[in-house]
Amino acid sequence: MTVKKTFAALTMTLAVPMSALASEGAERLADILQPLQTYVADFEQQILDGSGQRLQQASGRMWLSRPGKFRWEVDAPYSQLVVSAGEEVTLYDPDLEQATVQALDQRVTHTPALLLSGSADELTGSYDVTRRQQGTSETFTLVPKDPDTLFEELQMTFRGEALDLLQMTDSTGQRTAIEFDNVRMNEALDDGRFTFEIPEGTDVIRDTY
Repeated sequence: MTVKKTFAALTMTLAVPMSALASEGAERLADILQPLQTYVADFEQQILDGSGQRLQQASGRMWLSRPGKFRWEVDAPYSQLVVSAGEEVTLYDPDLEQATVQALDQRVTHTPALLLSGSADELTGSYDVTRRQQGTSETFTLVPKDPDTLFEELQMTFRGEALDLLQMTDSTGQRTAIEFDNVRMNEALDDGRFTFEIPEGTDVIRDTY
């Protein structure tokens, strides 16, 4: 999953035989996410091929404010910004002097990187959710019900109430793993954090569904 595909996954994207297990997993995940109002963390992102070989690495910081506000800053090895105030999502690449703007429609609200900023109640309608616990860690596996997604499986690992690891696997077996550190939850955040004024002279691409 390249950087562009990762951005697409950010912005585009309880089976009956497993009903008891899936319901338990979804309810527990909703219990963790429901009290969450804001979330700030550093991140390290790795993109791995099907054999586990690292293809790409990046680091940065993210801010979330529910409902629907999101800021994702990559500062190494090169700068990128993904930001949403709830109606549109903008990807800004300062090196290319290019910004891509997409509507934040229903498909976007069901995608992995915006999960934390969306409604916890929507999980049961959008994903089959199962849960396993190892010591103080809980891992939730989410499989999208909608086949029109860029990933086949999403795993969220929490230590206590804090999200520690997010992993996405696509149909080729390629995996995006995002580790979080220095997590702060439910602090007051300025709404200006989730707005972005596109610099003059930037090439703007508007991608509408």
